[in-house]
This record gives sequence, C-alpha cells and structure tokens, in this order.
Amino acid sequence: MPDADVIIVGAGLSGICAASLLSAKRPADRVIVLEARDAIGGTWDLFRYPGIRSDSDMHTLGYSFRPWRGQKAITDGGSILSYIRDTAREQDVERLIRFRHRLLAANWDGAAQHWELRVQTPEGQITLTTRFLLGCTGYYDYEAGYMPDFAGQEDFAGPLVHPQHWPEGLDWHSKRIAVIGSGATAITLVPELARKAAHVSMIQRTPSYVAGMPARDRLGDRVKRILPERAAYAAIRWKNILMGMGTYQATQLWPGFIGRLLARKAAERSGTDPADFHAPYGPWEQRLCLAPDGDLFDALRTGRASITTGRITGFEPDGVRMESGDLIPADVIVVATGLRMRLGGGAALSLNGAALHFADHVSYKGAMLSDVPNFAQMFGYTNASWTLKCELIARWVIRLLDRMEAVGATVATPVPPQDLKLRSAVPLSSGYVQRAHGTLPMQGDRGPWRVHQNYLRDVYAFRYAPVDDGAMVLSTMDQSFSTRA
Repeated sequence: MPDADVIIVGAGLSGICAASLLSAKRPADRVIVLEARDAIGGTWDLFRYPGIRSDSDMHTLGYSFRPWRGQKAITDGGSILSYIRDTAREQDVERLIRFRHRLLAANWDGAAQHWELRVQTPEGQITLTTRFLLGCTGYYDYEAGYMPDFAGQEDFAGPLVHPQHWPEGLDWHSKRIAVIGSGATAITLVPELARKAAHVSMIQRTPSYVAGMPARDRLGDRVKRILPERAAYAAIRWKNILMGMGTYQATQLWPGFIGRLLARKAAERSGTDPADFHAPYGPWEQRLCLAPDGDLFDALRTGRASITTGRITGFEPDGVRMESGDLIPADVIVVATGLRMRLGGGAALSLNGAALHFADHVSYKGAMLSDVPNFAQMFGYTNASWTLKCELIARWVIRLLDRMEAVGATVATPVPPQDLKLRSAVPLSSGYVQRAHGTLPMQGDRGPWRVHQNYLRDVYAFRYAPVDDGAMVLSTMDQSFSTRA
C-alpha cells in the first residue's frame, strides 16, 4: 500500500488551499504536504522586500471557504502570510506538513500504479509513495530570480540587490536608489523606498501599464455593514470577479483605446509624460500593474521618485549609465528584472523511468498533463487572482478522486486526440515567459485541452462538467474504461 493517497508538494497559498479542501471533503484520505522550507507561506514567506503586497484583491486572492477579514482589499505581504497560516491552523492541516522536505524526483511506476518520490530531509534522503501527486510549487525558481549580466556590474561601489532575496539589514534610508524594471515588483518597490530614500530612480527599458486602484473596497465595506459575514464575503468576491472579467474583456475589445486611457490617467496623476506609461503591447498581453491608492503616482508627482525610459549601457562606480549618455546616480541598485520560471519546483519527474518534460505534453483544463497519470499541477490565472483557478483545480481533483473511487479505478490519465493544433499554454509576452519558452506545456485548439482565462467558463468545466468527458481515461490494473458521470 502506498504511504499516502495524496501528496501535496508545497505549503504556500495553493498548497494550504488544497490540503484544507481535501481534509474537509475526503477526511479518510491519507494526505501528506511536503514543504522544502521551514515555514508555511510559499512566496509570501520567501519575499521580504520593502512594501511587498498583493496585486489582486484579497476577496479573490483569499479562499472562498474562509472570509478575508482585513480592512484593505489590496494588502501587505505580512497580512497575506498571516491569512495563510491562520487558515492552516483553523483547518487543522498543519499536522499534515513535513517541513524541510524537498522533492528531488518523482517517478510514476505503471506496474505498481503509484508515484515514487525521492525526498531530501534533514536526516537524509527518503522514499515516499502516493496514489496521486499534486504540485503546488508555483511557477518560478525559488532559488534565484532573473539577473541580467550588465556591463561593469562589478565596478558598482554600492549594494546590488535582487528583490527575491532582499538582504536583511540593508540600509537604504537617505540613499539614492536605482530600481531597474517596470513590472509589478518595481511598481511596488519604488513608492515604498521613496518614503525614506533620498531619491528613487525607476529605470525601465519599456513602460508597463499601471492602473490606480483604491486599497480599500468602499463598496465592499458597505456590503459588510448590511449582510452577515459569509454572505457579504461571497457578494464582494463575486462583484470583484465580474468586475475583473468585464475590465479584461474591455481591454481585449479596445486595446488601443484602453492603453491610451491608462497611460493618460497615469500621467495626469503623476505629472509625467504619458509615454512613460504607454507600453508597446496591448493591456493584459503582460500583467497589468496596480498602484494602490495611486502610491506610485504620488511618489513621482512629489519628486521623491522619477522615471527614466531607455536602454542601459552599463554600471559605473556611482550609478547606471544610459544609452543616451545620462548617468543615473545611485548608492544602491535594485535589479527588479523578474523571475525565472521553473515548474514542479525543479524536481525531476519521470514516467516508468523516462524523463517527463512539460513541453512534450498538452495541458488538460490547465490542471493535468496529457498522458501523465494521477498528477495535477496548480497554475493560476494570468489575468486574475491566482487563487481563483487554484481552488477550482483543488475542488476538481476531489471530484476526480471521488469518481475513481466510485467506479473502482486506480489510474486517471488524460489522453488527447491526434489532431490537436498546439500553442503555448501561457498567453503572456512577459520576459519571464519568453525566457521559459520550450519548458512550458502546450494547449490545444479545443476543450478540454484549451486553457481558458475565464473564471465563469472554468466554474462549469471544473465544478459541473462530467469528470469522464471522453478525454479522461479511468483504468485499473487490468482494464481501461470511461464512463460518463
């Protein structure tokens, strides 16, 4: 008998969600959560840079089964970390977590019909087996972020910092700081650093779209005063889901108009040139950045921060030299140049001893991989809250396990048709996605092999559509069969 019915890899936002739901819906299952680090929280425990916060509202980033009780909808990383840890404690899933257990490799043993995991622990390597493997490791490399090789990098006299590993005790007060990047991390860092720095210079090769958004949901506050807590939370959650979907659809219908509108509004609030906020792509071809309460715009308008758009020639002892010839003076340089994608937490996956490469497989509903048995991987939305999709996947895995149990199946494998037309499953032009080209799974031209960035479509696909949909093959040691449910 395997050591576990389900092993969850990762105790971050999605891992705690999956563990909580499995414990509630399938209490008889033996569930183990492997966490490579020594704490719950994933991203929200790892990232410690100043001002770290959500870029999704907490009514959708939080779980449907546990209301967010904080005052701010766009909130700080510490509050999110507390929410995750409080959820783990309230749902009684802390007992399932094995800390400092890093998954090194996992092999599907077809003869035994289980996954065999090689795990590094403080006491050495161990082997665990499980009927079903659920990856909740996020999508990026926890060990290191993306760091370009700048000319003269070794000549810079001050600290050179990547936000993913912010040095404890770094003194940046009253210093001149150059932040290289224009993504969500840079947009978060600049106003926070500008509160106490002498000046913050944001250096961007190309602009990003930035939208101002109130950190506090005033309409939501009024709803909370009228309805009981859970009803109010559900109402606010659905309000924000539908508003987000509506905004996204508007950007797809009128990308030029919406892009110009965003750039103009940002320029008006910050007192800068609209060109500094007009990206060379349509809104949501890369993630839209948020400035809660317009904090970035305020920092720019008051002169505590500035934006320079252009290419970097290299670093010099006292700053960053631009292609234009200008020198951006800096005592500290923060390289907010993005992430390195790494699915599966970097573990070596294999099927009956043959290496499994994500790019060789087609994504099934954005949750499983073609021809890979009893394995699901959490991957959230690119145009909405990460957790919305992850919770749907967790609930769907429970439906799948229930169905397997009902028909006596031990293996569930999505099998694609031969005539699928393939393209990338991650529809973003962001640098971190483009750098990962050739390592990400593909998607097909029709369901259930399409990865939809649409919560309403996915609610039906994951919560109500038949588990046995013609693509999902359920089997036992002796036979394969598919029955509709």
